[in-house]
Amino acid sequence: MSLLPVGIIGTGKYVPERVLTNQDLEQMVETNDEWIVTRTGIRERRLVSEEQASSDLAYEASLKALKMAGITAEQLDLIVVATITPDMAFPSTACILQDKLGAKKAAAFDLSAACSGFIYGLANASNFIATGVYKYALVIGAECLSKITDYTDRNTCILFGDGAGAVVLGAVPEGRGFKSFELGADGSGGELLRISGGGSRCPASPQSLENKQHFIYMAGSEVFKFAVRIMGSAAEEALRKAGMEKQDIDLLVPHQANIRIIQSALNRLELSEDKCMINLDKYGNVSAASIPIALAEAVELGRVNEGDCIVLVGFGGGLTWGASVIVW
Repeated sequence: MSLLPVGIIGTGKYVPERVLTNQDLEQMVETNDEWIVTRTGIRERRLVSEEQASSDLAYEASLKALKMAGITAEQLDLIVVATITPDMAFPSTACILQDKLGAKKAAAFDLSAACSGFIYGLANASNFIATGVYKYALVIGAECLSKITDYTDRNTCILFGDGAGAVVLGAVPEGRGFKSFELGADGSGGELLRISGGGSRCPASPQSLENKQHFIYMAGSEVFKFAVRIMGSAAEEALRKAGMEKQDIDLLVPHQANIRIIQSALNRLELSEDKCMINLDKYGNVSAASIPIALAEAVELGRVNEGDCIVLVGFGGGLTWGASVIVW
């Protein structure tokens, strides 16, 4: 069976209005703007209101992606939401979003691969279209990380923000679209980045609340070392699978976790910074939403042109990683 070429035909992003700056954090924990910028590259991040949840952010981003794609929600066959901050344990955020959009014929599910989730979602959804099972899919990364961040922990509270990015997938002309995916996991590193409370291993209890087990825990230096190693190698493997070289890259869209991690990937791929989409100074680490937000912003800024070779690459809790090569 021959596979249809599949690509991204619409992008959209949404970030909440409220801004949390490094100066704001100076009033909350023992830190300072220079320390945060030097070590992470982050200057501010966006936070949701008390009333907002991940499905609300996903909805706004999805409307923009659908408009760019020139299709209606009723035409969608599949909705995949990558998130570690679902509205609730179940039903899935994708089902809640399906109802908000009025996408009555779309199948819907959530996917949990932390910051790699969006690329995992692309790999899943694109196969449904490539094999002819579905015509259009909506893939979203949406996060309300402020709801699971301990704002007394100066090691993590400086990093995370809220937002959503969405893409519509559909058939594209021959020679365009996704050329490869590289997905991976190392569950032996699961303890390095996690929320241990609230699941079947450690149900919510007064003790789990007291021990702050419902907040993000991260072994920062170990995750940093893993990220520096995996970002470049995952991108290289995706290029190899696509039959392409480092010099073919027109734009790198990496997970926006830390400027030093991004720079290490650029060095390994022998790319200058002008061939990389960087916006973590404005939004911080938005987990599964960071790559689709950065991609949508790159499209808005005119940094993505037809025929360009785009490389998406990310890493996250699990530990997981993912990369994809796209010809736009």
